[in-house]
Amino acid sequence: MTQPSSHSGLRTFTVIIAMVFGLVLLAGGLWLTFLGGSFYYVVIGLLFIVFAILLGKRSVSAIWLYAALMLGTTIWAIWEVGTDFWALAPRLDILGLFGLWLLIPAITRGMVNVAPSKIVLSSTLVIAIAVMVYSIFNDPQEINGVIQNQQPTTAQKVDGVAEQDWPAYGRTQAGVRYSPLNQINEQNVKDLKVAWTFRTGDLKSGNDSGETTNQVTPIKIGNDMYMCTTHQWLIALDPATGKEKWRFDPKLKADKTYQHLTCRGVSYFDAANTDGFATSLQNKTSSSTECPRKIILPVNDGRLVAVNADTGKACSDFGTNGQVDLQKDMPYAYPGGYNPTSPPVVTGTTIVIAGSVTDNYSSKEPSGVIRGYDVNTGKLLWVFDTGAEDPNAIPAPGQTFVHNSPNAWAPLAYDAKADVVFVPTGVGTPDIWGGDRTALKERYANSVLAINASTGKLIWHFQTTHHDLWDMDVPSQPTLADVKDKSGQMVPAVYVTTKTGNVFVLDRRDGKAIVPITERPVPQTVKRGPQTKGEHYS
Repeated sequence: MTQPSSHSGLRTFTVIIAMVFGLVLLAGGLWLTFLGGSFYYVVIGLLFIVFAILLGKRSVSAIWLYAALMLGTTIWAIWEVGTDFWALAPRLDILGLFGLWLLIPAITRGMVNVAPSKIVLSSTLVIAIAVMVYSIFNDPQEINGVIQNQQPTTAQKVDGVAEQDWPAYGRTQAGVRYSPLNQINEQNVKDLKVAWTFRTGDLKSGNDSGETTNQVTPIKIGNDMYMCTTHQWLIALDPATGKEKWRFDPKLKADKTYQHLTCRGVSYFDAANTDGFATSLQNKTSSSTECPRKIILPVNDGRLVAVNADTGKACSDFGTNGQVDLQKDMPYAYPGGYNPTSPPVVTGTTIVIAGSVTDNYSSKEPSGVIRGYDVNTGKLLWVFDTGAEDPNAIPAPGQTFVHNSPNAWAPLAYDAKADVVFVPTGVGTPDIWGGDRTALKERYANSVLAINASTGKLIWHFQTTHHDLWDMDVPSQPTLADVKDKSGQMVPAVYVTTKTGNVFVLDRRDGKAIVPITERPVPQTVKRGPQTKGEHYS
């Protein structure tokens, strides 16, 4: 009795994989075509099924067919997306790898006159690889510019901030990210040596999300440095020696459903330091004898915690036993659905906090509401729900905030003199489909909002991307600075950096452009590929 060879088994395995792949492509392609997408996946699916049948019969036509499929797909991919590597990759990578697999001699053993077909297949694979390599080094989206080698001017003194301190995420809540210290310079930076190393001991566990990262920017006030870890352990260190002073564990309720598990930083409040907070302090209604100096810690499971900056103990007079439940009045609340990861703004009276909302999992996600809490008591002072008709309306008992409203996951910026917080927002989930978004849910998406930090009232807003389909959130803390306009007058400005590569320079008072902005209408039909059913373009 003749035993089947390993070559036959390998070919049979390939036939099965090709048939399954073809059926999946055919089914998915039909559904995509029904939705208004490309019909090409239907064609590929049918060709894969025919290829599998021919390969099962050991017909050399299978290799010729696959060579034609590979070449045709390469041409179609270039026609549809051009030479954009990230768009080409999902169209060509699996087909290319499968084509390389077909060059294994065991797959084609027994085929008559197979050499010419394998040469042609190899040629089509070389063409596809060449296109991919070309696209890597010739990004059609890349715009080359020139960075001027100018020396920075001396930083302006900031009220209430000692020169040697870094008391906020961006050194100041205005996000200037610049220290006036000059001991380290271009000449001696090469001579720096490690003074100390500190290991938090916070490691990823089996119950953590896939995206578990350490993104913290520590803050330093006097002889104390504060940092948070991935699981939001709050640790106080001696900045001179790295010696731990205390740590606070908020007992994060970790879960694999979290899209992100991280802590970008914490915020600091000192009741005795009133410099620069005169405007907000006009609205002061509370005080705290237990925690006059406190660290404000955002916790990924939807809590806001206040900790005594000197002792590391929770401030029992803040919220309930030192914490506020940010899941209150949230729609579709679940572990990790609403996830505060960035340090909040802290004024003389108010904590202003926003948070991340899970992207692209569902159209029924929590709200991206922005809220203001009393810095001493944790009492809710105001809300700004970015998807509500009245953003300042606090939900009545039994009601919730608006689901899927645009969220603000990046750090906020604060103009203490004007008592205005600048909020960078993203798009409501799902990020890449906007066919069913309402006008209300798009009104404040992908924007910078100027909000009164004491009342939550909107002063102005500027939208950086209309009807976002590419996850173009405003991804970083705005930066506040005073600049000269064309007439030479100093103007209070806010710099808004975006994922599109545009930097918008706006007047902090009214949101009008200081650097001119040109908006051009975009075509409402696509040049290549099919129109997405139900979608429009900004």
